[in-house]
Amino acid sequence: MPSLFEETHGATQMLQPGSTIGIIGGGQLGRMMALSAKYMGFRIGVLDPTPDCPTAQVADFQVVGEYDDKTAIHDLAEKSDVLTYEFENVDAESIDEVRHLVAAPQGTDLLRVTQDRINEKTFINKHGIETAPWREVNDFDELEAAIDDLHYPCVLKTRSGGYDGHGQHVLKNDMDLEKIRARGDRGGGFPPSILEGFVDFAFEASILVSGNGRDYVTFPIVRNDHRNNILHMTIAPAEVSSEIARTAHEMALALAKGFELAGTLAIELFVTKDGRVIVNELAPRPHNSGHYTIEACSIDQFDAHIRGIAGWPLIQPKLLSPAVMVNVLGQHVLPTRAQIATHPEWNVHDYGKAQLRHNRKMGHITVLTDDTARTVAELEATGCWDDLKPYARPFVQPSAPETAGAAGTEA
Repeated sequence: MPSLFEETHGATQMLQPGSTIGIIGGGQLGRMMALSAKYMGFRIGVLDPTPDCPTAQVADFQVVGEYDDKTAIHDLAEKSDVLTYEFENVDAESIDEVRHLVAAPQGTDLLRVTQDRINEKTFINKHGIETAPWREVNDFDELEAAIDDLHYPCVLKTRSGGYDGHGQHVLKNDMDLEKIRARGDRGGGFPPSILEGFVDFAFEASILVSGNGRDYVTFPIVRNDHRNNILHMTIAPAEVSSEIARTAHEMALALAKGFELAGTLAIELFVTKDGRVIVNELAPRPHNSGHYTIEACSIDQFDAHIRGIAGWPLIQPKLLSPAVMVNVLGQHVLPTRAQIATHPEWNVHDYGKAQLRHNRKMGHITVLTDDTARTVAELEATGCWDDLKPYARPFVQPSAPETAGAAGTEA
């Protein structure tokens, strides 16, 4: 199709309204990307195997096909000016094969790094950023040797794939180790893996950074509460010292520059009890912990992603209000819907998924507030999320003489 790019700022290209953005993946992240893009005047195509998927409901057209279907990706590329993706398990080679047809501003180096936990940890460490100690393990003997180095407790993860706790095993003692051996003996094999030393963190956090390949901006660091290995709640901003906030923002900018980032990158963090900031994982796209930005920030993570891949200029996001975001899983849909009428403060987002399943992310609710602790307590008091209370982890405040400001830092 004819290119609707306009040359600007020398080598940088800017996509014009009326152009088509093709999104690989039709879930809730693609849906919210599409909604942001539509406000800017872009047309949207989506590739997903499920007809009328969440993104297709707000898109201009859908290519029905598997994510690794090269013919389907070629079809989407021919109909688009730019390709992006809503999750990292996309075949990088397939994107490379259509780059003569369509722009792929995020490139595929970012994908190849974040699809492989060894590559990811290596990239992060090479930029002088701390992660949990780790060892590459490809068989049971290497696992035993790695445990001798890192000691119990530790976490065994597959080298690729897995999300929300899938493909991960916490090893606390030799009994847990023997379970891994028994699985292999039963024919389960030993997939290429990484063993990570256990981080005794105060709490989990994350930070978003967005770029257009040249300029980079960050969002506030936020605190995340996971229950049963799934994000339950995000509190924005995290109540951390100015030093912790500065460290997180500097890390985010260093990684963005290293990738020459176009779009939004999420960085999952551990904040330790002594105030260290450790990178856990990267997600090369908008992230569940950034949904609060839709209501709470001057520009949200999806707007920033679309502007970034379109080559548009980026402005530093400002936190307009503290906020609490809580996920609505399958088992929470009916309880929350029953209470919408009595909670005008709830900003309700439903993802339009046809099938309701236990622990499946079906939507989220964001509440703007001047007291996040009170709002967290009020949300929990509704009883909608009582099933997750057994998985709650006590919150520990790290050493923090000062609290951070609301806005991020611009490069």
